[in-house]
Amino acid sequence: MAVGLVLLYHAGLPFLPGGFVGVDVFFVISGFLITGQLVNEIDRTGRISLPGFYARRAKRILPAATVVLAATAVAVRLFVPRGQWQETGGDIAAAAIYVVNWRFADRAVDYLAADNEFTSPVQHFWSLAVEEQFYLLWPLLIIIAIFAARRLRRTNVRPVLWIGLAVLAVPSFAWSILETANSPERAFFVSTTRLWELAVGAGIALAATRVARMPRALAVPLGWLGLAAIVAAALLVTKQTAWPGYAAALPTLGAAAVIAAGVAAGSRGPVLVLGTRPFRWVGDLSYSLYLWHWPMLIVASAYWDGLSVKRGLVVALASVVPAWITFRLVENPLRYSRAISKSPRLALSLGGNFTLAGICAGLALVLTAAWAANAQPTRSQYAPGAALLSTSPGTAPIGPVPERFDVITPDPLQIRQGFMDVPVTNRDKCFQQVVGSELLWCTYGNPTGATTVALVGDSKMDQWLPAFQVLAEQNDWKLVIAAKASCPFTSAPALRADDPTKLYTDCIEWNKALLRRLTEERPDYVVTSQGAARALDAASGKGTVEAMVAGVRSSWKALDAVGSKVVVLANNPGPGPAVTCADKNRNHLSACAFDRKRHDQDPAYVMQRKAVAGAPKVKMIDLFDAICPTEKCPVVFGNVLIYRGGSHIGAAYVKTTAPHLARALSDVGVPARFFPSK
Repeated sequence: MAVGLVLLYHAGLPFLPGGFVGVDVFFVISGFLITGQLVNEIDRTGRISLPGFYARRAKRILPAATVVLAATAVAVRLFVPRGQWQETGGDIAAAAIYVVNWRFADRAVDYLAADNEFTSPVQHFWSLAVEEQFYLLWPLLIIIAIFAARRLRRTNVRPVLWIGLAVLAVPSFAWSILETANSPERAFFVSTTRLWELAVGAGIALAATRVARMPRALAVPLGWLGLAAIVAAALLVTKQTAWPGYAAALPTLGAAAVIAAGVAAGSRGPVLVLGTRPFRWVGDLSYSLYLWHWPMLIVASAYWDGLSVKRGLVVALASVVPAWITFRLVENPLRYSRAISKSPRLALSLGGNFTLAGICAGLALVLTAAWAANAQPTRSQYAPGAALLSTSPGTAPIGPVPERFDVITPDPLQIRQGFMDVPVTNRDKCFQQVVGSELLWCTYGNPTGATTVALVGDSKMDQWLPAFQVLAEQNDWKLVIAAKASCPFTSAPALRADDPTKLYTDCIEWNKALLRRLTEERPDYVVTSQGAARALDAASGKGTVEAMVAGVRSSWKALDAVGSKVVVLANNPGPGPAVTCADKNRNHLSACAFDRKRHDQDPAYVMQRKAVAGAPKVKMIDLFDAICPTEKCPVVFGNVLIYRGGSHIGAAYVKTTAPHLARALSDVGVPARFFPSK
């Protein structure tokens, strides 16, 4: 059942928005099965053999997993755009050693990585990594419990095991609630927020003899209620639900109830459904099916530029074929091999070799990506970008979107190979990420310049720094910047970009510190831009444009009171997956272009115009014509890649807009001149 929920959810069926809870059910089942095996070994021998335990895990888990990882590396090489090879290769290598969940956790809170529109084809290995990390920790705790029981002269080790289980589960559950509230993206992947779910299954295994004697009159409704809890979670939980946190208790306890009631409920319990032949058949294939379905969906989506629900369902069902082959030819033969079962050393050696093969598959893809990137020209002697354009106001678009360039700088492939095309604030640790409220305040240009220009806002302000740096050098400015991911410069309560129903508390605190610093420093000019259009309205409790308008005006008014002049830089829309599209359509770049009307309809831009209209002292500049100079908006112009991902403009192109920025600033009273280099 659990794997079925996951497959249908990943296929995109809309009536199962919470199908991912099948993974939580997996955790409970795994904790139950593994702990049951270990406890049985203790009952038989009075001890547990770590080599034997890990040998059983190696022959059970590693062969099928390595086959899928190697096949995924080949499929990515054949069907996925080159820009994704390096990162995916690293994911495969990390998956082979079962630490990939921490890699995904770090990437989830990396604001720059958020522009990556490609989902890893081995992302599902995060749950396997959590399980294997539990299996490293839990047997060691059991050994400690056995030692403690002997020191206490107790023949029954179970009471001590319950203490060890509590030591593992209670802090994990508490941390799951806290981390989910503070950083849900990271909380989803890390092991520390999930150990309690495996511990719940382990607790059922410790209580197995007692729950087996449960009265049938209690066991039957308990089992069905548990099954209903799992189904309810799959139907009611959505991507907007903070997960795992306390919400994960519903499917977790539901799965525990089903397992606990199993023996006592007998044929009247959930086994009436779950014990039927189709469910048993899928259950036998569950591991291989879980391994295969996700990479097939992701690779197919990359190949076809997205999957409809119908096509996604077909691909998910098609994954049964390689899953069955792997189950029959790899998983079972090695799992039940007498020679391997009799020799833990042989099993561990086999597992080590399979792990090494998985690492090699990932590294081979990384090396292939590096070779492909090095084969691309690294620079162009003719890469003027927006410098090709006239700086005269109101200049009309210059014609159709260019279809190709002999050289693109930076090359789209190189963007995903480590050259992120971002401002120096990333290198200088001057860009505050989503998590964190510390005000990072950095100075560029002339630290003692007569004119001080401050850039404040979110990443949509930060992206323009390269052009301002050019003008700061030429105009002897002191240029300061304070920017935070997804955090607009406003006095209104900011909302989180990932969940607009919740306050962005770090942003609120950051804005308070920023406004204090600005009113103390009193820069001559404050330039601000943002990608957010809504803030929390206290009266309605909802995010509204009006609340954001009032919030930005309040901040602007505070700056006006200390003599700083405010300039608003219009937000720009974006084409979506620009880097991938440019790499795939090098000879047909118009396929990546988007309609100019998107600018006028951009919610943040509409909000900015409304706010400025009611603030006579605030000026607004718009550089859209410099980044969309043709009839439709291109992703490459003047040999330069415009976007680095999403709606963010790359640093290389931004730098070429310096003459346009100088003209726009000069028009609103900022002393800015541009001097072309000779």
